[in-house]
Amino acid sequence: MLALAAGLGSTAVALALLWTGDHSQNLRWTLTVVLLIAWLSFAFSAQNRVTFPLRTLSNILAALREGDFSIRARGAREDDVLGEVLREVNSLGETLRQQRLGAVEATALLRKVMEEIDVAVFAFDGTGRLRLVNRAGERILNSTAERLLGRTAHEFGLAECLRGQTPRIEQIAFPGKSGRWEIHRGSFREAGLSHQLLVITDLSRALREEERLVWQRLIRVLGHELNNSLAPIKSVAENLGTILNRGERAPDWEQDMRSGLQIIAARSDSLARFMNAYARLAKLPPPVLQPVDVGTSIRRVVGLEPRLNVELKPGPEIRIQADPDQLEQLLINLLHNAVDAALETGGGVRVGWVQENGNVDVWIQDDGPGIPNPGNLFVPFFTTKPGGSGIGLVLCRQIAEAHGGTLALENRANVHGCEARLRLPVQQ
Repeated sequence: MLALAAGLGSTAVALALLWTGDHSQNLRWTLTVVLLIAWLSFAFSAQNRVTFPLRTLSNILAALREGDFSIRARGAREDDVLGEVLREVNSLGETLRQQRLGAVEATALLRKVMEEIDVAVFAFDGTGRLRLVNRAGERILNSTAERLLGRTAHEFGLAECLRGQTPRIEQIAFPGKSGRWEIHRGSFREAGLSHQLLVITDLSRALREEERLVWQRLIRVLGHELNNSLAPIKSVAENLGTILNRGERAPDWEQDMRSGLQIIAARSDSLARFMNAYARLAKLPPPVLQPVDVGTSIRRVVGLEPRLNVELKPGPEIRIQADPDQLEQLLINLLHNAVDAALETGGGVRVGWVQENGNVDVWIQDDGPGIPNPGNLFVPFFTTKPGGSGIGLVLCRQIAEAHGGTLALENRANVHGCEARLRLPVQQ
């Protein structure tokens, strides 16, 4: 209508002049037809020039809305405003096509990973019905996804896994497999609705392998220590038996007997100490948590070391939940080791603490010779000290982990010495 109205005035004036002028009838009708045809032709041409790109644009947007990113607009000119719009829509379609392709490939990769991993994954909607399960989940439930999807966790025995602490380790007998499992639970949103994600990991194989390695290390250490004690006992016992079986004994045979019995007693005591140390390592009680001032505990431990003037670098005043006896025993062991190392080289020892990221880090530095073999630091009964039991650092790490923390020892960079770093959570 606007296109027709744009030419209506000039056409009306031209027709009025034509029919009021002194012209023949044939000329009047001929020019009238020509004027009307030209007016209507240009009006409809202008309409089509505008509506065709808009209709094309509408079709492309409809295709994009339906997820078809292959349609493109043709004939878009650079000197045309509607042409610029069509070119931008074409670029939008290409961008969406690339994003769709990337999403499809990522989804395919995720689906492949979900199928191949040996971890059972379940997803439940807000009503507690199963919406997703992978092959590992099908195996432990001894069923197929077609039979499981849409059913509640209670129907196939996963209701208890959706409750309780997470993560945790439990002994569970599923329809398809029984063993020890690690259970993780989380949540996510899809289409604005909350879902629960349940991940169940089979720990049986890993625990058996770790148990086998632990037994190997333990047998190796126990065998080494027992051989060290039993070999001299056997040798001395044989020598004493030889002395007693002689017809004529040497004048000092009684002295030899006493000396041999003393050796047997000493090695027996050493073996008894070793077994007591093993029992101590295996029977560490759980910590009794109570508020502990970190600075006070460290100052008290530093004051108990008489052999060296330990340099104290105080940090912020912090209180944590810990077992004061176990914490001080841990610090005493670490400080004792640091002083032993520093005395070998005539160096010093420094102790301090800092707070960062919700944790308190207690560090102990020494100027000793460093750690020759860091890989054996936490191996039970391994020691480089004459007369050492080899359980001090193992006990320290057990205490740290029982408090939810970590213990690390490493050589200092570019200088001689070692640094022990104990990290404990400020709040538990």
